[in-house]
Amino acid sequence: MQTLSVQIQDDYMKQFMDFVKDSHSNIIVSKDKNIEIDPYFYERKKDLEQNIEESENGKMEMLSQEQYDQEMEIFFKDLKANANL
Repeated sequence: MQTLSVQIQDDYMKQFMDFVKDSHSNIIVSKDKNIEIDPYFYERKKDLEQNIEESENGKMEMLSQEQYDQEMEIFFKDLKANANL
């Protein structure tokens, strides 16, 4: 069995559900809680998995907490300086 995500026009929903009902032995309909909560759940999940992979294989640099704090301090100083222009 395969799982698909299907988007259905509102005005076609009744016909689609009638088709599903007629094909009930071959089709199971269930709501995906992740999509209900966050429509972009799977895109975000894929991006996160890619970021983790890139940080583990060295393609993406990870900062230590100290490096991060220093970078943010510089960023906010620059932001403050540019806000006064």
